[in-house]
Amino acid sequence: MRHGKKYLDKLKKYDPTASYGLQEALDLVKALATAQFDETVDLSVKLNLKKSQSVRDTVVLPHQFRGEKRILVFCKAEKEKEAQEAGATYIGAEDLIDKIKGGWLDFDVAVATPDMMKDVGKLGMVLGRRGLMPNPKTGTVTFDLKGALAELRKGRTEFRADKTGVVHLAVGKISMESAKVAENIKTAVSEIKRKRPLDAKGEFIRTISVASTMGCGVWVSIKDEE
Repeated sequence: MRHGKKYLDKLKKYDPTASYGLQEALDLVKALATAQFDETVDLSVKLNLKKSQSVRDTVVLPHQFRGEKRILVFCKAEKEKEAQEAGATYIGAEDLIDKIKGGWLDFDVAVATPDMMKDVGKLGMVLGRRGLMPNPKTGTVTFDLKGALAELRKGRTEFRADKTGVVHLAVGKISMESAKVAENIKTAVSEIKRKRPLDAKGEFIRTISVASTMGCGVWVSIKDEE
């Protein structure tokens, strides 16, 4: 990918091999953002994990930066009223399953009651690839629809380590105050640390970096976040 002079000039402002304090790192990320849209600030945390270990959970960031989520709820008739009152965008059972099989995916997150998972599980290939499959570990398989949807509407989002042991998570926008993005990052890192596997050995977090959508990564000092 070729970058323009404006970007290359800004690139001279930092050392790509150095680690910075969180606030300074975010200031650099903002300085290196050159896109004509409000870029997302992404956090990447490299973990020391064995192949048999995984890290997965959800977190509610203190400062939200995304619009209202379109929440789909798979449930039977007796739970429809609760889902509706809790703010679900779409509610249904077999009808929604058939619609998704037909290619419809116009929603951001899916929640299911446990008694629906036998049928919802048939959508594994479709929803799983897009990170939309309801899962008990992330609180999206539950009979407590009111509680689950309240958390999701507050901005609860899932995080998980990929096959290389890296957790990627959007934590803000370039237009946000750096202090607010910093608080989001500290909350996310704290939750990631909390999910450290019991049998994990040595230093759990190897590296932390932040970057904007179109910008380059800036290393964050791990000690700064301890």
